[in-house]
Amino acid sequence: MSGRLRRILATAATALVALSALTACTAGSDDDTIRFALDWTPNTNHTGLFVAQQRGWFAEAGLDVEILPYNNTAVDTVIDAGNAEFGISTHNSSTFSRASGGHTISVLAPLQHWATGIGVKADRADIDSPKDLDGKTYAGFGDPGEVEALQQVIRNDGGTGEFESVTLGTSAYEAVYSGQADFTVSYLAWEGIEAEHHGTPMKYFRYTDYGFPDAYAIVIDANQDWLTANPQRAAKFVRALQRGYQFAADEPAAAAQDLLEANPGTFPDESLVFESQRMLAEQFMKDPEGRVGTQTREQWAANSGFLFDKVLLTGPDGAPLAEEPDWSTYFTDEYLASP
Repeated sequence: MSGRLRRILATAATALVALSALTACTAGSDDDTIRFALDWTPNTNHTGLFVAQQRGWFAEAGLDVEILPYNNTAVDTVIDAGNAEFGISTHNSSTFSRASGGHTISVLAPLQHWATGIGVKADRADIDSPKDLDGKTYAGFGDPGEVEALQQVIRNDGGTGEFESVTLGTSAYEAVYSGQADFTVSYLAWEGIEAEHHGTPMKYFRYTDYGFPDAYAIVIDANQDWLTANPQRAAKFVRALQRGYQFAADEPAAAAQDLLEANPGTFPDESLVFESQRMLAEQFMKDPEGRVGTQTREQWAANSGFLFDKVLLTGPDGAPLAEEPDWSTYFTDEYLASP
């Protein structure tokens, strides 16, 4: 998604923040409403949610689901505060929230693998692999752990992992396209495709190709207290949502159309939506058995364990965690449909 488009959409979303807050307060008193917080303006990471909504699967399960628009508050903060029951997070963000004492837990993984890659312009003959990023300039986003992960990938490729980092947010992509920075991290199924459409071809280095542990690119986090108090409704919601994401993986074209119809006028380049959903379905959404949503302790331990080893995780007191957590408590598959 281009920086200009993101700014336009973010401005529109910001205008809804006050209304969203009021809605959240009133919805919080309605035990029949399940609130779902978006992490950004609608995109193909959200397709399964909108599929379930468009096809009536939430209603079929007897659920009233309200999709809260994106605002600047971190999704896990919104969930932990009780202002949403569920929301879209990332593997890392979910880990940081839980480690710091947040009452959040991952209940479904729509994407089984890293869906991002280290991106450089395709015509950069001087950059053939991550080790060539030593001494270059990284246009980043300020996310905890992003620099440490990049350093490790570069070192795994034989480099020193020493580079300059500047935090630019969504302007990072334009900085690389224009040559003001050397590399960034892009969502392969969005910015990767978008760059091609705009005539700025890129090449990418995937973390796992250089010995870095895999991660769930996005997860669905939930308020654990609410889950405990509402186990049956929780299972109905998660299974309807899983059904939506499974459909998105099995029928990407139809699912992309559902996303477009649920968000009219949001996507100027509709072909991007179809290409993005197809890439996600083909490469990122399904586990080895073809299911969507499942999680394993091994994958949590590998990626979140890296954050612990780098002393990036802090507890409720703000001090670094002294002992590695039991990663099996950071997620649950108990609300998923049976195989």
